[in-house]
Amino acid sequence: MTEPTSLLFQEQENNKLSSKNDVHTELTYDARSFYLNGERFFLNSATIHYFRMPKEEWRDVLMKAKLAGMNCIDTYFAWNVHEPEEGQWSFEGDNDCGAFLDLCAELGMWVIARPGPFICAEWDFGGFPYWLGTKENVKFRENNETYLHYVQLYFDQIIPVIRKRQLSAGGTVILVQVENEYGYLMDDEAASTHMTTLRDGILERGIDVPLITCVGGAEGTIEGANFWSGADGHYANLRSKQPDTPKIVTEFWTGWFENWGGPSAIQKTPSLLDRRIMEILRAGYTGISYYMFYGGTNFGGYGGRTLGGSDIFMITSYDYDAPLSEYGRVTPKYAVTKNLSYYVRAFGSLLMKSEEIATEQIQVRHPGGISVRGRQAGEEKIWFVESHKDERETVSVTLEEGRTLPISIHPGQIVPLLDRVQIAEQVYLTAGALITGNEMINGELTLFITADRGQRSVVELELGAKQDAMAGGLILKESTVQVLVEHDAGRNAYRFDLFHFQEPGVVRFEASGIAIRFIILDRDAMNRTWRMESADGQSLRYAIGFDDVDVTASGQVKGMISDPERTMMLLGDWQDGEQTRTGREFFTQEVETQPESASIAVEHQPAWVIPAAPLAPVLCKSPEFSRVTLTAKQRSASGHPIDFSEYGQDFGYLLYECDFDSTVDGMLNLVLPNIQDTARIIVNGAEQALVRQVGAAVVPIQVTQGQNTLQMLVQHMGRLNFSPYLGEHKGVAGAVYLGGQVQDIRRDWQMESDTSTGTEIGTIHLDEVNSIRGGTVLRRSFTLDGMDRAVLVGAPSKGLRINGIEIPMPAYQDWFAFQTLDISGYVKPGVVNTLEMPYSRSPLNRLELITYLHEGELQDWRMAGTDALLPASWESCNLSEDTPGVITPGASYSQPVWYRWRFAKPVTAGHHKVNLMLRLTGMSKGTIHVNGHHLGRYWQIGPQEDYKIPVAWLREENELLIFDEEGRTPERVRLLLDEMSRYPWSTVGQ
Repeated sequence: MTEPTSLLFQEQENNKLSSKNDVHTELTYDARSFYLNGERFFLNSATIHYFRMPKEEWRDVLMKAKLAGMNCIDTYFAWNVHEPEEGQWSFEGDNDCGAFLDLCAELGMWVIARPGPFICAEWDFGGFPYWLGTKENVKFRENNETYLHYVQLYFDQIIPVIRKRQLSAGGTVILVQVENEYGYLMDDEAASTHMTTLRDGILERGIDVPLITCVGGAEGTIEGANFWSGADGHYANLRSKQPDTPKIVTEFWTGWFENWGGPSAIQKTPSLLDRRIMEILRAGYTGISYYMFYGGTNFGGYGGRTLGGSDIFMITSYDYDAPLSEYGRVTPKYAVTKNLSYYVRAFGSLLMKSEEIATEQIQVRHPGGISVRGRQAGEEKIWFVESHKDERETVSVTLEEGRTLPISIHPGQIVPLLDRVQIAEQVYLTAGALITGNEMINGELTLFITADRGQRSVVELELGAKQDAMAGGLILKESTVQVLVEHDAGRNAYRFDLFHFQEPGVVRFEASGIAIRFIILDRDAMNRTWRMESADGQSLRYAIGFDDVDVTASGQVKGMISDPERTMMLLGDWQDGEQTRTGREFFTQEVETQPESASIAVEHQPAWVIPAAPLAPVLCKSPEFSRVTLTAKQRSASGHPIDFSEYGQDFGYLLYECDFDSTVDGMLNLVLPNIQDTARIIVNGAEQALVRQVGAAVVPIQVTQGQNTLQMLVQHMGRLNFSPYLGEHKGVAGAVYLGGQVQDIRRDWQMESDTSTGTEIGTIHLDEVNSIRGGTVLRRSFTLDGMDRAVLVGAPSKGLRINGIEIPMPAYQDWFAFQTLDISGYVKPGVVNTLEMPYSRSPLNRLELITYLHEGELQDWRMAGTDALLPASWESCNLSEDTPGVITPGASYSQPVWYRWRFAKPVTAGHHKVNLMLRLTGMSKGTIHVNGHHLGRYWQIGPQEDYKIPVAWLREENELLIFDEEGRTPERVRLLLDEMSRYPWSTVGQ
């Protein structure tokens, strides 16, 4: 960063000045935190992308974030959504990002706006529109004249939407991000020119709130860190670079994305999430943006492709294993983020003022297998107690003056211990249990005390000296549970020994003249505790016991109840006052009066009627179908295949077709030197292969003597969204060849002796795990065997040399383990060629040498787009196994087929909130469409099994279309409701 004369320095001075002058209409900051209205402000932000769900779902998802204790929404803006074709702007309907920002404001949520232009997000092309890649000499994410011309046009459209809604204009946008994760490409000095250009483009259009960056800084901005683990290291780095700015986690990765054919990304468990958040608080961050809080769906063709291999294409679901599921349902991770957000709300002022306690100053005593770090502000402390044990234990921790508290702690868990934290005048709290609420509710200071079911917790209140001795004591008023209270007269401290049942407990007392109550909850009850505050802060309510909660625009509260026998509590500003009821009592229906002729009088009293669960629509066994004949015969010919962008198509399918002659019957190799998507290879009407590993490929095909017709059906699987090589040619680009060979060259590398380690010359196999010093040079030889062209595809290392000449890899990054290198100009025919490569890692997923003859190029290509695959006419079919003469279940038409069903909208009678999904058991690969909405790609290789059908896009009668590349019969395709659809919702109150 540039020193004192920087814009950042000037901005800091302006912030300090405005704070001194009591100007509270701006967001200000110091080294510890942001300020809003002159008060410290812990930035608790939920990342939610408006473009990954229908507009009708925005309110519910945003409200879930607010109910989880979030005070801010973080969103990207996707350029390709708003300008899908050059000059054709879209800011209506689901793309109305201004309305999304307005809704955030209506709900009292601040906003971090991230307009890019590059956003990554596992979104196609990192948010760039496909047509941008067709511009001559364009280079992305650098000061390229062509690129910046279109970026400025994009800024002209998107920045005013943000500017009108920033804090100074009466809106709630408080931070705007410049670019995104540029530090992964180059260091700050190298990036300075480009980042400054983008920063200035934002400032020139009227943005006056503070600017931020993530992973890489820029002059005049506040830098944040993106990570899942390693909070301490990232904090130290930020503090070193920008000592006078707040430390925020701009992306805290709550889960991870998934790709076709990859494993389910559930490795970041709720217990690990709890630990990582505690690490962040312990390190001293005063802002967290949960990426993702709600992931949503990659509808249409917007799922991207990311680093790590040739075929890592995003699945249609962007669930991300986030706190809110793809369907907007709460999850165990939601409970973790909500509970800890409530904790931060309760004690955030201390967290934001505190500094870490030096190790040598820590006086806390604890047993082995436990470590303690602390933060302090004045006399108040928070100790972070960490377990390194193998099982859950209750351990004792001794603080100053011999105060000893038991703490129940799980393996790897970090528990915050509050030490003499002031909660009211002359009232100081010490507690080893998690306190998830600390505020006035109906005139009582209310603390929510949480621990595992069946566990004890100890809470101590120390009362300061007062002249009025009667007002300085503690008077127990009421308790619904047994509680042991011990008084230490010497310190005027009261020690509460509490027990946590399934049933909530309440202890009311008066301390130093202040009405206080403890709400004692087990972990499950806390997971079902909901804090509801109006946008103006004038109304505060809590609901305990509901599995899920929603607050309508009119302020009415509705709750989901999975167990009608569960105890529910309503606290705070409810129309009918505070109350305790069972879940069953929220469902009331009067019993019909008995007929006068009844011999026995029946007392008229209410009955508790639980609404029946809804059912999913049933797809008929006789869908319509339309077989697609693959042909591009009527299309004009071109010299070689062209990619999607050059063809003028953003997503979908391209059919490549050509004729060629063969002198023999048998197998030949088809060489594709530049293919970036999956492709079905068809010769003379018969499918030969499905190409999955792309970049470059060799496919064995069966040919006949004489003329043959080659077809390649290519589905656009998503452009790179994060890579030093953005803008790859999608589909097949350039020449295609007949004849050639491929060799897996991961094995049989030779390593010279290493005198530093004593390693002798040996053979190394790069498809195995190896312990070799990084940078050790490996060698391997090969011959061209009569070929004159060569391509290396896979994961070579930087510094690769062929016959002593280094191969240029100008954008190489060690985190992007995939390259496609044309090495034809470096190899020599008729001799032994030598590869040299420094060892970087193993095992490698792929490293192949493809060789071929340029004379084998196939000519005269015809091409057809998605329009050629649309259904032309419909036939009826019967998939019933009981009817003679019907299609055999599990069969395939061996050609692409469309299927069409009509189905009714699920009936809910108002008591249920349903989510509809489609399960495609037995199908192959293709696309899904409902009522004209493109729901996305499917591919039955996992990990995705079910596909979201937004209820907002349904009508009374609906049309479902499935395009299947192989024409698999859909007898096992069915509609389902998600599990939580069966639980009823009831009106809780106003």
